[in-house]
Amino acid sequence: MDYTIHYYSEAVQAEVLALPKTLLARYFSLTGRMVSNGPKLGEPHSKAFGDGLFELRLKGAEGIARVFYCTLIGRRIVMLHSFVKKSDKTPPADRRIAEDRLKEIKNDDAR
Repeated sequence: MDYTIHYYSEAVQAEVLALPKTLLARYFSLTGRMVSNGPKLGEPHSKAFGDGLFELRLKGAEGIARVFYCTLIGRRIVMLHSFVKKSDKTPPADRRIAEDRLKEIKNDDAR
């Protein structure tokens, strides 16, 4: 049984789909693998941040992007937040957004 990809909101889906062309191609390649093989691709493709938060690592001709995601019961992968990297480190504000959305998703899923 395959996994399914969901988005935290339509805005998150729009952000992901607005990524530059080569980053979007990489996103589709990696998420295709996630659907059939599961969400844990391992480095350099994904990285675990703890507490169920993961980062999909995209690299292309236009630069580097990250998409934070989590997994839920029922083989669901939820994309929480995306951004194009402008520095070596992940900006704390972007990580906080993903962590807050993860908490919200987990609380809703537990009900």
